[in-house]
Amino acid sequence: MAVSMADISKLRTMTGAGMMDCKKALTEAEGDFDKAVELIRKRGQAIAAKRSDRDAAQGCVLAAANAGFACIVALKCETDFVAKNADFVALTKQILDKAVEVKPSSKDELLGLMIGNSTIQQLITDRSGVTGEKMELGEYTFVNGASTIAYVHPGNMLASIVAFNEAGLDIQVYKDVAMQVAAMNPIAIDEKGVPADYVAKEREIATEKTKAEMVQKQVDNALSKAGINPAHVDSEAHIESNVEKGWLTAEQAAKAREIKATVAEQAASNLKQQMIDGIVNGRIQKIYKEQTLLNQAFIKEAKMNVAQYMSSVSKSLTATEFKRFTLNQE
Repeated sequence: MAVSMADISKLRTMTGAGMMDCKKALTEAEGDFDKAVELIRKRGQAIAAKRSDRDAAQGCVLAAANAGFACIVALKCETDFVAKNADFVALTKQILDKAVEVKPSSKDELLGLMIGNSTIQQLITDRSGVTGEKMELGEYTFVNGASTIAYVHPGNMLASIVAFNEAGLDIQVYKDVAMQVAAMNPIAIDEKGVPADYVAKEREIATEKTKAEMVQKQVDNALSKAGINPAHVDSEAHIESNVEKGWLTAEQAAKAREIKATVAEQAASNLKQQMIDGIVNGRIQKIYKEQTLLNQAFIKEAKMNVAQYMSSVSKSLTATEFKRFTLNQE
């Protein structure tokens, strides 16, 4: 049967499918709009199943805040071309708006919510059928507080949300902190929020690094006293190369090997634990300063940290929770 342009346009408005897909569906359905919509949906389901093992690394990341609730939604796809498509961005915005309205407690709950006559999961599957790419809701996360703020970095690939203990302040103050989270990627609000296993792992790494540095310092001192440049003997390959170049004599090379073996063993057995602990504790404190939000240097004024910036606005103001999500490679 002949299909009119008006019917094709109507179905395209209903489904978001391409003109040729709409024409084909209407032809197969003999003009029945309900059947045509179902055909397009089945195509989307088939594509979604076929491409389920594909990597959806691109997408659109959006965030919004409303009073005491803020959330991030990330709709993922396979290519940058689809990610920047206006209909794809609009679908992400629809999902975000529904999340802000309903405040679901999980991604699964969000996927089950209705927009019009379809669940969000069905809308994503339908859009997959339109584009021919795998699509999935890659992230849904939220915060609650007396006040919240959302920040979306230009390009829709990175967003952050922050909750605060006080409302009613200049919105720029809240936004500054959200931009801090986006730019500096802290791991916790303060040192109390850093996971114990993370601290234990960093302490282990710092301890081994400190011991190695202390031993190497004693080896380098012994080499220097013997008239050997430590930089010329820092590896066996370097020793052999420098002997060939004439920068080291065979005797110096032998002496260097002896010093490196004996002094390193002696130094390792005589390290002072108190000194090690002091250096390691300093390195852990440096991690807290660089990787916890309140202790980080404020990006707009490095002479103060984020806690001091908020305190300068309101003595009791603090961030209580934050979330950050990006599709960028970091």
